Amino acid sequence: MRLRHIPGAEEQIAESPWVVQTPQAYKGHWSDKFGNENPIHIEIGMGKGKFIMELAALNPDINYVGIEMYSSVLLKAIQKREGMRELSNLWFMREDARILADIFGTGEADRIYLNFSDPWPKDRHAKRRLTSPQFLAVYEKILKSGGVMEFKTDNRDLFEYSLESIPKAGWTVKMHTFDLHHSPWAEGNIMTEYETKFSSEGKPICKLIAGREKKRTAE
Repeated sequence: MRLRHIPGAEEQIAESPWVVQTPQAYKGHWSDKFGNENPIHIEIGMGKGKFIMELAALNPDINYVGIEMYSSVLLKAIQKREGMRELSNLWFMREDARILADIFGTGEADRIYLNFSDPWPKDRHAKRRLTSPQFLAVYEKILKSGGVMEFKTDNRDLFEYSLESIPKAGWTVKMHTFDLHHSPWAEGNIMTEYETKFSSEGKPICKLIAGREKKRTAE
């Protein structure tokens, strides 16, 4: 469940030194924004930012961009970011994932993280799922050749849907598990706020990693 709207959130986001206010201006040259040529990893729907901030602290040689479209949630991440001022490899933005190809150039991203995305359970809302063909087409534009997407969820139906939709879109599922915390991939796993909550309730966490294949030539 999303947080209720916090009055003044938009104004605080607009004034934050941690938020890129005009991300479209950096399309194709995010290296200028970071001041280096390090790989770029993106988290879509970062929530309060626990996951991406821990990653950024552990991997100073990787650049991170956290994307959250809900102002009140992004504000929580900004407030948490205040306590990690030493991070120079992390930026936030408030944008919709559907326009990522207007923000990042072709092949500019090395990795995309999707963590506990809204499952949109009704069939008529399938296009809104972040692992739908519509979103996968956007990711394909910005991921470099060999780039990957990592997806975690506690929602079994969404996970099974993703295991079907991803290969149909021309991607390869490189690994998947229906119980991450009791799998060989548990070591080194960084948990999100939702993951911590759900795993404490005994819910199994599903994870997959998928890579995009080269575009097929027209027949």
